Amino acid sequence: RPNEPKPEDLLVKGQGGSVLWLNDAAKINRLQRIAVENSRLHIPVLFAYDVVHGFNTTFPVPLAMAATWDPALVEQVQTVAAREAVSSGIRWSFAPMVDIARDARWGRMVEGAGEDPYLGAAMARAEVRGLQGPYIGSPGHVVACAKHFAAYGAAEGGRDYDSVYVPEELLWNVYFPPFRAAEEAGVGCFMSAYMDLNDVPATGNRFLLQDVLRGRWGFKGFVVSDAFAVRNLITHGFARNPEDAAFRAFSAGVDIDMADGMYQNHLAQLVRSGRIPVAQIDAAVRRVLAAKIRLGLFENPYADEAHAAELLKSPGEEKLARLAAQRAIVLLKNQHGLLPLKSNFHSVAVIGPLADAPREMLGSWSAGEKARDAVTVLEGIRNKLPDGVRVEYAKGPEIRKLITTRRDFFDNPHPSPPESAEEADAAFGKALAIANDCDLIVMVLGENANMSGEAASRHALQLPGRQEELLEEAVATGKPVVLVLINGRPLNLAWAAGHVPAILEAWYPGNTGYFPYRKPLD
Repeated sequence: RPNEPKPEDLLVKGQGGSVLWLNDAAKINRLQRIAVENSRLHIPVLFAYDVVHGFNTTFPVPLAMAATWDPALVEQVQTVAAREAVSSGIRWSFAPMVDIARDARWGRMVEGAGEDPYLGAAMARAEVRGLQGPYIGSPGHVVACAKHFAAYGAAEGGRDYDSVYVPEELLWNVYFPPFRAAEEAGVGCFMSAYMDLNDVPATGNRFLLQDVLRGRWGFKGFVVSDAFAVRNLITHGFARNPEDAAFRAFSAGVDIDMADGMYQNHLAQLVRSGRIPVAQIDAAVRRVLAAKIRLGLFENPYADEAHAAELLKSPGEEKLARLAAQRAIVLLKNQHGLLPLKSNFHSVAVIGPLADAPREMLGSWSAGEKARDAVTVLEGIRNKLPDGVRVEYAKGPEIRKLITTRRDFFDNPHPSPPESAEEADAAFGKALAIANDCDLIVMVLGENANMSGEAASRHALQLPGRQEELLEEAVATGKPVVLVLINGRPLNLAWAAGHVPAILEAWYPGNTGYFPYRKPLD
């Protein structure tokens, strides 16, 4: 950022203990060498990344993995994700997200296991075991971070970052169990949440971070704030100024201030003034150093750049990713046994804005962004059906996130201009013409990847754009229709449930694609 110190300068001065959001092995090693060889204490840096549902291999999103009801498969998937992340120098993952979410308008529902605390706890245990291994420092594993503590998923109106009001009974019975399961599985880190819980911001909440986490549960690991959450205590009106924000977060139990420099700029003065005892600083530092020691960073601080480069060239763990995608698909309806497809169709129309959209197959928080390896629904159908079957494709009118954020700009700094009304009408007409000309219609509808995830809440749960109108017209042709949904939250399917013969919920399947009628692998 302009007018801010360079990371290299901070590391030389010993002012950087962790580096976030960097996943290139060569760049990681360059910074690590500065910390290890040129700083006064030679303490290695802990590199962290959002390894949420894969790294080089993009697996189905966590909501999809929860739909498998298979903790063993989830553990296996996260084991692969951890091994791939470690190869690039990542040793700390901002996962699993174990927030219970009961309002589907909330965009971050895609990152967790949904609404049920029992399933959420089972997924939390499996993800921690997969990411961390049997103990912190297990070869090929990372430190896991249970987030966001706590009740972040209960935001009012499903609006991301909004206030949360939850009775204590619901906290203990609904929102805490997945976090407790992660703690019992040995998770090394907790992340505080952005929002305020019952009028006290989670990042300055002693009840959460001291009374429950360290007191009741006896958690011995370290706590990190969410990005800029310490500074946000000022926005909440909970802190008077940056120094007060640093004091309140640190006193509440946050060991690491992620990204906004509040601790770096103000903790020393807080110690000098006597507001924070040196013993508290020592305790927080000790917890972070313990994680670095257990990970073996002092003995082996560097990534294998050659191995990392080879990994990035590979398609990843394709067989496991395909199996996970198949297990995660939910068959919502199959009237008259339409699926699996019989061999009496001579032509298939594949229609929809997500039918041939490789980037949208990956979902939010896809670490590797390897859209080149994604097999779209259209490609899968063409690969699978016999040569004699004609496959036609039409995208239909585009769908687009109406309100964009800074995160969207970072993901796609040069978006294409939206299509005009005339272009949308032409695309709609082309799709209907193809539908009328084929024996079977496969509609691939849902949400673009940026419509779910952080800062991606929605006010309503309908299919965005003109998709439902297009679906209604396709059904009106009288041809059999298969609806494949790719989205990050449950959607309102009231009309489709009553009129479409077969419906599959595919969520975001990952970077090996899938074909919804293929038999599971042996």
